[in-house]
This record gives sequence, structure tokens and C-alpha cells, in this order.
Amino acid sequence: MLKRTIDVAASAIGIVVLSPVMAALAVAIKTGSPGPVLYRGLRAGRYGVPFRIMKFRSMVADAERRGGPSTSDDDPRLTRVGSFMRRYKLDELPQLFNVLAGDMSIVGHRPEVLSEVAEYTAEQRRILDLRPGITDWASIWNADEGRVLAGAADPHQAYKALIQPTKLKLQLKYRDEHSLWVDLKVVWCTILRILMRNWTPAELRAFPPAGSQRGTT
Repeated sequence: MLKRTIDVAASAIGIVVLSPVMAALAVAIKTGSPGPVLYRGLRAGRYGVPFRIMKFRSMVADAERRGGPSTSDDDPRLTRVGSFMRRYKLDELPQLFNVLAGDMSIVGHRPEVLSEVAEYTAEQRRILDLRPGITDWASIWNADEGRVLAGAADPHQAYKALIQPTKLKLQLKYRDEHSLWVDLKVVWCTILRILMRNWTPAELRAFPPAGSQRGTT
């Protein structure tokens, strides 16, 4: 109950404070390329129940028909505004509305597409016991997914080989250790990671950097 109360308060404050930024991004998206301002993709929520995630559209309008669910920095589907937003995670800002609605939390595993969740083992499905979130340990560990996947012949297969195994381990770590104190640490570490791109929190130093296995796959 306390976590939900904090989520509602934090998302409401965030929406008010960041509304000028979101309005400016909406104008830039609409004038930069044809299509809607928002992308509303289907994702697995708590207990696997599907919901529509809200993101600023960072790709061409028919991106889902042109490629898979993983996106590299050199993906031709990205718009100019979209590349900028993804670099600074600005495309994620509308998810504050998902948090306010109860579909997501500020801290929690990143919501996954349904096809990936369908392949989870029974152990991995324990991740779905919690609401998905905007940030968690896995998001801090893999803060630049587009860079890791850049140059891959098949970005989604590269994602499954280079990112997903550790990502799932870290999501299970959060599921088993989550608390208000852990949530506060995750938020603080997320801010530091944004400000210092090469910084790694102590909780993640035992995990190889994302993409470091590229030469062995």
C-alpha cells in the first residue's frame, strides 16, 4: 500500500513538473514525422495481464511491420527526434501516466512484450508477481541497449544472447529483495547512472557489462 501511495504521488508530481518538456517533445514528434505522438504497445503487466504501455513515438509509424521488438542505435526505423529521445530516455516519460493508472510502478522490472514472456520458465515467471516499472537494477546495468545492439545483423537475437540472460537474473534479484529501501537505492542509482554513464553501483559490479560477451557469442 505504501509503495502504491508513493507511486501515485511521485507520478503525479512528475507529470506536473515535466509537462512543459512533454509538450515540447509532442510538438517535435508531430512536426518531425508522420504518425501519432504516442506509441501504445502491448506489454505483460503484473501476473502477465496485458496492458498498453505509453511511450513517445521514436520510430516511423509502421515500425512494427518493418522489424522486430529490439532496437539498435543504427535502426533505420528511428526518427531523428526518436534517436535524441532514446539517448536520454525521454521517450519513457509518458509511462508516468501508466504508473498513475496502476499498470506500472516507478521501480520494477521493465515490461516485456507478450511473445518473450510466453517463453519464460516457471522460475522467470516469478518476476511477474510485481508490477513492471520504469527503472530497476537491470535498467541501470543495461542503460544503453541501443549501443550494445548497434551493428548486429539481427538485433533481437543479439538482445537474447547479450542482454536478456543477465537482465532476467537482475529482475529476479529485485523480485526477491524488493523493499522501500531498495526502491530508494534504485532511484538514486538511476539518477547517478544518467549523470555518469560509466558509473556502476556496488550492487552490479559482479555482473559483466552489457554486451561484453559479444566476442564469445
